[in-house]
Amino acid sequence: MSDVIATFTDQNFEAEALGSQIPVLLDFWAEWCQPCLAMVPDLESVANQFAGRLKVGKVNVEENEHVPFNYNVTAMPTLILLKGGQVVEQRVGKLSREALTKLVEPHL
Repeated sequence: MSDVIATFTDQNFEAEALGSQIPVLLDFWAEWCQPCLAMVPDLESVANQFAGRLKVGKVNVEENEHVPFNYNVTAMPTLILLKGGQVVEQRVGKLSREALTKLVEPHL
């Protein structure tokens, strides 16, 4: 995984994502999901672009059952934007860098 994208797990989710002082873009993914893998460069680009103002993290749905279940994630990739621990945006499917930027910018 990249150093600009956090890895969220069932164990660290509350502290790292819900407790974040800045908005958090969650990417729910799986190793077998080709669109998920294809989106990584765009996620890294957005993470770099908004460094310090946005936290970007991935949740592997194969390794974590509680967080995906709590957010009713049934398809990959699912992107959820949290602000103050609350869901403010949610999208399913691969998004381009431009679409990711448009998704997060109003909440920064």
